[in-house]
Amino acid sequence: MKNLSAFLILLLLSMSVYSQKKELIYLWPGKVPGELKEKLPPSIDTSKSGNVFRYSEVTNPGIEVYLPNLVAKNGSAVIVCPGGGYNILAYDLEGTEIARWLNKLGFTAFVLQYRIPDKKEGALQDVQRAMRIVRENSKKWNIDPEKIGVMGFSAGGSLSARASTLFNKKTYHPVDKADSLSCRPSFTMLIYPAYLDQGANLSLTPELELSKEVPPVFIFQTADDPYGNSALVMAGALRNAKLPFELHMLATGGHGYGLRPGKAAAETWPLLAEKWLRLKALIN
Repeated sequence: MKNLSAFLILLLLSMSVYSQKKELIYLWPGKVPGELKEKLPPSIDTSKSGNVFRYSEVTNPGIEVYLPNLVAKNGSAVIVCPGGGYNILAYDLEGTEIARWLNKLGFTAFVLQYRIPDKKEGALQDVQRAMRIVRENSKKWNIDPEKIGVMGFSAGGSLSARASTLFNKKTYHPVDKADSLSCRPSFTMLIYPAYLDQGANLSLTPELELSKEVPPVFIFQTADDPYGNSALVMAGALRNAKLPFELHMLATGGHGYGLRPGKAAAETWPLLAEKWLRLKALIN
Protein backbone atom coordinates (compact mmCIF):
# COMPACT_ATOMS: atom_id res chain seq x y z
CA MET A 1 0.00 0.00 0.00
CA LYS A 2 2.86 2.36 0.83
CA ASN A 3 4.45 1.65 -2.54
CA LEU A 4 1.16 2.41 -4.29
CA SER A 5 0.82 5.70 -2.38
CA ALA A 6 4.39 6.69 -3.26
CA PHE A 7 3.75 5.87 -6.91
CA LEU A 8 0.57 7.96 -6.97
CA ILE A 9 2.37 10.92 -5.41
CA LEU A 10 5.14 10.71 -8.01
CA LEU A 11 2.55 10.38 -10.78
CA LEU A 12 0.79 13.53 -9.58
CA LEU A 13 4.11 15.37 -9.38
CA SER A 14 4.93 14.21 -12.90
CA MET A 15 1.56 15.41 -14.19
CA SER A 16 2.11 18.75 -12.45
CA VAL A 17 5.52 19.21 -14.06
CA TYR A 18 4.26 18.33 -17.53
CA SER A 19 1.12 20.47 -17.21
CA GLN A 20 3.31 23.53 -16.71
CA LYS A 21 5.41 22.96 -19.83
CA LYS A 22 5.25 25.72 -22.41
CA GLU A 23 7.60 24.31 -25.02
CA LEU A 24 10.30 21.64 -25.08
CA ILE A 25 13.09 22.01 -27.62
CA TYR A 26 15.42 19.08 -28.18
CA LEU A 27 19.05 20.08 -28.61
CA TRP A 28 20.29 17.52 -31.09
CA PRO A 29 18.33 17.01 -34.34
CA GLY A 30 20.28 13.87 -35.24
CA LYS A 31 22.46 11.61 -33.16
CA VAL A 32 23.35 12.93 -29.72
CA PRO A 33 27.17 13.18 -29.69
CA GLY A 34 28.77 10.39 -27.72
CA GLU A 35 25.41 8.94 -26.65
CA LEU A 36 25.12 5.17 -27.01
CA LYS A 37 21.46 4.82 -26.04
CA GLU A 38 18.46 5.67 -28.20
CA LYS A 39 16.54 8.90 -27.68
CA LEU A 40 13.80 8.35 -25.13
CA PRO A 41 11.75 10.59 -22.80
CA PRO A 42 13.50 11.27 -19.47
CA SER A 43 13.14 8.49 -16.91
CA ILE A 44 11.39 9.45 -13.67
CA ASP A 45 13.18 8.50 -10.46
CA THR A 46 10.69 6.66 -8.22
CA SER A 47 13.20 5.57 -5.60
CA LYS A 48 13.79 8.85 -3.74
CA SER A 49 11.68 10.88 -1.31
CA GLY A 50 11.80 14.44 -0.04
CA ASN A 51 9.04 15.96 -2.16
CA VAL A 52 11.38 16.47 -5.13
CA PHE A 53 10.52 15.43 -8.68
CA ARG A 54 13.63 13.80 -10.16
CA TYR A 55 14.78 12.49 -13.49
CA SER A 56 17.08 9.48 -13.28
CA GLU A 57 18.17 9.28 -16.94
CA VAL A 58 18.24 11.69 -19.89
CA THR A 59 19.31 10.44 -23.33
CA ASN A 60 17.62 13.11 -25.48
CA PRO A 61 18.66 16.47 -23.97
CA GLY A 62 16.43 19.51 -24.29
CA ILE A 63 15.42 22.88 -22.91
CA GLU A 64 12.00 23.60 -21.45
CA VAL A 65 10.89 27.16 -22.18
CA TYR A 66 9.28 29.38 -19.53
CA LEU A 67 8.10 32.77 -20.77
CA PRO A 68 7.47 35.74 -18.46
CA ASN A 69 4.40 37.94 -18.50
CA LEU A 70 4.64 40.39 -21.38
CA VAL A 71 4.34 43.33 -18.98
CA ALA A 72 7.24 42.06 -16.83
CA LYS A 73 9.44 40.88 -19.70
CA ASN A 74 12.90 42.53 -19.57
CA GLY A 75 14.62 41.05 -22.65
CA SER A 76 17.13 38.93 -20.70
CA ALA A 77 17.21 35.15 -20.32
CA VAL A 78 18.69 32.46 -18.08
CA ILE A 79 19.46 28.81 -18.77
CA VAL A 80 18.81 26.92 -15.52
CA CYS A 81 20.86 23.81 -14.71
CA PRO A 82 19.33 21.61 -11.97
CA GLY A 83 21.64 19.69 -9.69
CA GLY A 84 21.83 16.06 -8.69
CA GLY A 85 25.44 14.95 -8.57
CA TYR A 86 25.51 14.43 -12.37
CA ASN A 87 23.42 11.34 -11.59
CA ILE A 88 19.86 12.69 -11.34
CA LEU A 89 18.15 16.01 -12.02
CA ALA A 90 16.27 17.65 -9.12
CA TYR A 91 13.97 18.94 -11.78
CA ASP A 92 11.33 20.90 -9.89
CA LEU A 93 13.37 21.99 -6.84
CA GLU A 94 16.26 23.38 -8.91
CA GLY A 95 14.64 23.73 -12.30
CA THR A 96 10.99 24.55 -12.91
CA GLU A 97 10.50 26.34 -9.59
CA ILE A 98 13.52 28.51 -10.35
CA ALA A 99 12.21 29.21 -13.85
CA ARG A 100 8.92 30.53 -12.47
CA TRP A 101 10.81 32.75 -10.02
CA LEU A 102 12.87 34.15 -12.89
CA ASN A 103 9.68 34.73 -14.89
CA LYS A 104 8.33 36.89 -12.06
CA LEU A 105 11.47 39.03 -12.37
CA GLY A 106 10.89 39.39 -16.12
CA PHE A 107 13.45 36.86 -17.34
CA THR A 108 12.78 34.25 -19.97
CA ALA A 109 13.94 30.93 -18.48
CA PHE A 110 15.09 27.69 -20.07
CA VAL A 111 15.37 24.60 -17.85
CA LEU A 112 18.11 22.35 -19.17
CA GLN A 113 17.56 18.61 -19.31
CA TYR A 114 21.20 17.58 -19.66
CA ARG A 115 22.45 14.04 -19.94
CA ILE A 116 22.58 11.84 -16.87
CA PRO A 117 23.68 9.67 -15.18
CA ASP A 118 27.47 10.07 -15.02
CA LYS A 119 27.88 11.92 -18.34
CA LYS A 120 29.84 15.05 -17.41
CA GLU A 121 31.26 15.58 -20.88
CA GLY A 122 27.87 15.10 -22.45
CA ALA A 123 26.41 17.61 -20.00
CA LEU A 124 28.97 20.22 -21.09
CA GLN A 125 28.09 19.59 -24.74
CA ASP A 126 24.42 20.01 -23.86
CA VAL A 127 24.79 23.35 -22.06
CA GLN A 128 26.99 24.73 -24.84
CA ARG A 129 24.48 23.65 -27.48
CA ALA A 130 21.59 25.07 -25.41
CA MET A 131 23.26 28.47 -25.18
CA ARG A 132 23.75 28.55 -28.95
CA ILE A 133 20.16 27.51 -29.68
CA VAL A 134 18.80 30.21 -27.37
CA ARG A 135 21.02 32.80 -29.07
CA GLU A 136 19.95 31.68 -32.53
CA ASN A 137 16.28 31.97 -31.57
CA SER A 138 16.60 35.15 -29.51
CA LYS A 139 14.31 37.13 -31.84
CA LYS A 140 11.59 34.50 -31.49
CA TRP A 141 11.51 35.07 -27.73
CA ASN A 142 12.34 38.81 -27.86
CA ILE A 143 15.63 38.26 -26.03
CA ASP A 144 18.78 40.34 -26.28
CA PRO A 145 21.38 37.78 -27.48
CA GLU A 146 24.00 39.58 -25.37
CA LYS A 147 21.98 39.09 -22.18
CA ILE A 148 21.69 35.33 -21.84
CA GLY A 149 23.08 33.92 -18.61
CA VAL A 150 23.43 30.54 -16.95
CA MET A 151 22.43 29.51 -13.44
CA GLY A 152 23.08 26.25 -11.64
CA PHE A 153 22.58 24.46 -8.34
CA SER A 154 24.99 21.92 -6.82
CA ALA A 155 26.22 19.80 -9.78
CA GLY A 156 24.31 22.23 -11.97
CA GLY A 157 26.51 24.91 -10.42
CA SER A 158 29.54 22.89 -11.48
CA LEU A 159 28.11 22.66 -14.99
CA SER A 160 27.39 26.40 -15.05
CA ALA A 161 30.95 27.16 -13.93
CA ARG A 162 32.28 24.90 -16.68
CA ALA A 163 30.06 26.60 -19.26
CA SER A 164 31.36 29.97 -18.06
CA THR A 165 35.04 29.05 -18.30
CA LEU A 166 35.20 26.50 -21.15
CA PHE A 167 33.22 28.39 -23.79
CA ASN A 168 36.23 28.41 -26.14
CA LYS A 169 36.54 24.63 -25.92
CA LYS A 170 35.08 22.79 -28.93
CA THR A 171 33.34 19.82 -27.37
CA TYR A 172 31.43 18.54 -30.42
CA HIS A 173 31.36 18.78 -34.20
CA PRO A 174 29.05 21.56 -35.48
CA VAL A 175 25.51 20.40 -36.23
CA ASP A 176 23.98 23.44 -37.93
CA LYS A 177 24.32 27.22 -38.19
CA ALA A 178 23.53 27.67 -34.48
CA ASP A 179 26.96 26.22 -33.73
CA SER A 180 28.64 29.20 -35.38
CA LEU A 181 27.42 31.35 -32.46
CA SER A 182 29.16 31.88 -29.15
CA CYS A 183 28.27 29.64 -26.21
CA ARG A 184 29.72 32.11 -23.68
CA PRO A 185 27.15 33.07 -21.02
CA SER A 186 26.65 36.80 -20.44
CA PHE A 187 26.47 36.27 -16.66
CA THR A 188 26.65 33.34 -14.25
CA MET A 189 24.90 32.39 -11.01
CA LEU A 190 26.24 29.57 -8.83
CA ILE A 191 23.88 28.57 -6.02
CA TYR A 192 25.45 26.12 -3.54
CA PRO A 193 27.81 24.85 -6.30
CA ALA A 194 29.71 21.57 -5.97
CA TYR A 195 32.92 20.09 -7.40
CA LEU A 196 34.78 23.38 -7.94
CA ASP A 197 37.62 22.49 -5.54
CA GLN A 198 38.93 19.25 -7.04
CA GLY A 199 42.44 20.50 -7.68
CA ALA A 200 45.50 19.69 -5.56
CA ASN A 201 44.99 20.52 -1.87
CA LEU A 202 41.36 21.49 -2.52
CA SER A 203 42.30 24.14 -5.06
CA LEU A 204 40.30 25.13 -8.13
CA THR A 205 39.22 22.22 -10.33
CA PRO A 206 41.93 22.11 -13.04
CA GLU A 207 39.62 22.14 -16.08
CA LEU A 208 38.19 25.56 -15.14
CA GLU A 209 40.05 28.15 -17.21
CA LEU A 210 39.80 31.71 -15.86
CA SER A 211 40.45 33.85 -18.91
CA LYS A 212 39.63 37.56 -19.08
CA GLU A 213 36.43 36.64 -20.94
CA VAL A 214 34.82 34.88 -17.97
CA PRO A 215 31.47 36.61 -17.34
CA PRO A 216 30.44 38.23 -14.02
CA VAL A 217 29.68 35.59 -11.39
CA PHE A 218 27.27 35.52 -8.42
CA ILE A 219 27.96 32.83 -5.79
CA PHE A 220 25.84 31.83 -2.79
CA GLN A 221 26.58 29.08 -0.29
CA THR A 222 26.51 28.31 3.45
CA ALA A 223 29.40 27.50 5.74
CA ASP A 224 27.88 24.20 6.86
CA ASP A 225 27.29 22.98 3.30
CA PRO A 226 29.44 19.88 2.70
CA TYR A 227 30.39 21.44 -0.64
CA GLY A 228 30.90 24.90 0.86
CA ASN A 229 34.58 25.03 -0.02
CA SER A 230 33.60 25.20 -3.70
CA ALA A 231 32.29 28.74 -3.26
CA LEU A 232 35.39 29.89 -1.39
CA VAL A 233 37.81 28.37 -3.89
CA MET A 234 35.94 29.73 -6.89
CA ALA A 235 35.70 33.20 -5.36
CA GLY A 236 39.39 33.18 -4.45
CA ALA A 237 40.40 32.15 -7.95
CA LEU A 238 38.19 34.83 -9.52
CA ARG A 239 39.65 37.44 -7.18
CA ASN A 240 43.21 36.42 -7.98
CA ALA A 241 42.40 36.64 -11.68
CA LYS A 242 40.85 40.10 -11.14
CA LEU A 243 37.53 38.94 -12.56
CA PRO A 244 34.13 40.34 -11.43
CA PHE A 245 32.25 38.28 -8.88
CA GLU A 246 30.06 38.57 -5.79
CA LEU A 247 30.17 36.00 -2.98
CA HIS A 248 27.62 35.52 -0.19
CA MET A 249 27.89 32.93 2.59
CA LEU A 250 25.55 32.30 5.50
CA ALA A 251 26.57 30.40 8.61
CA THR A 252 23.97 27.67 8.25
CA GLY A 253 21.57 26.28 5.70
CA GLY A 254 23.09 23.06 4.43
CA HIS A 255 22.60 22.01 0.84
CA GLY A 256 19.80 21.47 -1.66
CA TYR A 257 17.15 23.90 -0.42
CA GLY A 258 16.26 25.64 -3.67
CA LEU A 259 13.63 28.33 -3.14
CA ARG A 260 11.49 26.42 -0.70
CA PRO A 261 10.51 28.21 2.52
CA GLY A 262 11.63 27.10 5.94
CA LYS A 263 15.37 27.83 5.72
CA ALA A 264 16.96 31.23 5.97
CA ALA A 265 19.31 30.39 3.08
CA ALA A 266 16.41 29.59 0.74
CA GLU A 267 14.77 32.90 1.61
CA THR A 268 17.98 34.96 1.47
CA TRP A 269 19.71 34.08 -1.77
CA PRO A 270 16.79 35.10 -4.05
CA LEU A 271 16.79 38.63 -2.61
CA LEU A 272 20.53 39.01 -3.11
CA ALA A 273 20.40 37.39 -6.54
CA GLU A 274 17.57 39.64 -7.72
CA LYS A 275 19.54 42.76 -6.80
CA TRP A 276 22.66 41.43 -8.53
CA LEU A 277 20.72 40.40 -11.62
CA ARG A 278 19.23 43.84 -12.03
CA LEU A 279 22.74 45.32 -12.02
CA LYS A 280 24.61 42.74 -14.06
CA ALA A 281 22.00 41.27 -16.40
CA LEU A 282 19.88 44.33 -17.15
CA ILE A 283 22.20 47.34 -16.95
CA ASN A 284 25.49 45.90 -18.28
